[in-house]
Amino acid sequence: MTSYFDIQALVARALNTVTDLGPWGPVAFIGLYILATILCVPGSVLTLGAGAIFGPWGTIYVSIGATIGATAAFLVGRYLARKWVKKRIESSPKLKALDEAVAKEGRKIVGLTRLSPVFPFSLLNYAFGITQVRLKDYFFLTWIGIIPGTVLYVYLGSLAGSLTRLGGAGQVRSPAEWAFYAVGLIATVLVTLYITRIARKALDQNLY
Repeated sequence: MTSYFDIQALVARALNTVTDLGPWGPVAFIGLYILATILCVPGSVLTLGAGAIFGPWGTIYVSIGATIGATAAFLVGRYLARKWVKKRIESSPKLKALDEAVAKEGRKIVGLTRLSPVFPFSLLNYAFGITQVRLKDYFFLTWIGIIPGTVLYVYLGSLAGSLTRLGGAGQVRSPAEWAFYAVGLIATVLVTLYITRIARKALDQNLY
């Protein structure tokens, strides 16, 4: 079985290939993200890589790839792998409680779980497929709900990209530029933590 670190290495090589594709890079990246989401590959490295490669534009490419990939997994869970997904839910108390909560307040729960890091993103894509949530609601709530986390990881990735370029000739940034990055990072982290805290509290009230 391929280890987590082997997967990370494969993702890193794929990102290196994306950087060499010029104008087709964003298209290839979105396709890569869709495939990774369907295969339940952790998306954090890809999201960080989007920031390093594309800067702020990476937020758009990640949100497109993650939302389409999540929707594809949702459809697989609903029509092709329903029995397997149902068995996984029944074996997990947390997912079972989530399934029961979705039956009562579907759209609200979908939105909250996308804002909260407590539940695994990839498995949820399949789990929501066997609930009564409408595809349209799932699509838009997923897209909106992943934005805060995406912004944070893309921003961190853009800093990593800047640090890499720092070693090149003529690429040294001034203290004022790094201060700007630091302030932006702090603000992004605080907003993301605040949103996820609210989502986690709301989920606790609905699930337990």
